[in-house]
Amino acid sequence: MRQCKEIQQFKVAALYKFVALPDYVELQPCLLTFCQQHGIRGTLLVAAEGINGTIAGSAADIDAFISYLREANIFKNRFEGIDVKYSYADTAPFLRMKVRLKREIVTLRAEEADPTKRVGTYVTPEQWNQLIADPDLVILDTRNDYEVALGTFEGAIDPKTENFTQFKDFVVETLSPDTTKKVAMFCTGGIRCEKASAYMLAQGYEQVFHLKGGILNYLETMPEKNSKWHGDCFVFDERVAVNHDLKPSGHTQCHACRMPLNDEERNSPDFIEGVQCPYCRDSKSNIERERARARQHQMTLAKARGLAHIGDDAVGDAAEMKRAKEKARMGGN
Repeated sequence: MRQCKEIQQFKVAALYKFVALPDYVELQPCLLTFCQQHGIRGTLLVAAEGINGTIAGSAADIDAFISYLREANIFKNRFEGIDVKYSYADTAPFLRMKVRLKREIVTLRAEEADPTKRVGTYVTPEQWNQLIADPDLVILDTRNDYEVALGTFEGAIDPKTENFTQFKDFVVETLSPDTTKKVAMFCTGGIRCEKASAYMLAQGYEQVFHLKGGILNYLETMPEKNSKWHGDCFVFDERVAVNHDLKPSGHTQCHACRMPLNDEERNSPDFIEGVQCPYCRDSKSNIERERARARQHQMTLAKARGLAHIGDDAVGDAAEMKRAKEKARMGGN
């Protein structure tokens, strides 16, 4: 294993597990306190259906957190076998630590999709190439359009969704369990296609497969010369995207529309940092641009002072936490 402290790298852990957590509200401060005490930054989502998130810190501190999840008595062995993907970054991928209470750890808004009860068939990276060579198979990329724009697998269908909740609409409008006999799905780390597989099984699809560990596990496992992956992989941190070697690809992200941008797109006259890019220039009103300029100014000031710009999401976090605690008090999920 590489010594992160010696070469000044950050260890990044993308993790999730679908598991019943009726006490998730009580677990939130324990997770936050441990991360803060160990200098870990990132975002964790906890809900009645499990945990999901990406965090970064020194190798020792990240390893200590994973051990804490697996072994601490408060978690009652529920995170045993949690799915974790590791990568490395030369600079800190996150500015602060958040542990957010959510209704779902990945939002689909389909009650029938319950991965704690049933999911599709896991396929390892070693099995994936052979599976997707089946001409009778429908291969679905369950990620959002701005993620697919950077790269995908050979033969995969892009549902062209702006958010994951739209995936179920794509399934209803485009596919049918009567004519679609085999479906294989993939996503960044495995969590979205795991929930999507539960949804499709509930809709009557019988042969549903999903890539275990997602694209990141595939890129880590599969030699590039044998790979069926083309392009880069979008990740939800300051690296924006990684290449086949899981190293930052050099993309940045438009703060206005989330589209990943390369050097040529950033050098376009249509690009204004924090305000617009060539992809969203025509879709933004003057009011939206002025609001974006003000926010970018605040972010620039905060960065110059070495501070994290909190922004509007802190208000959202507080509201989400208040709702979750109220539901827990009333005995709801």
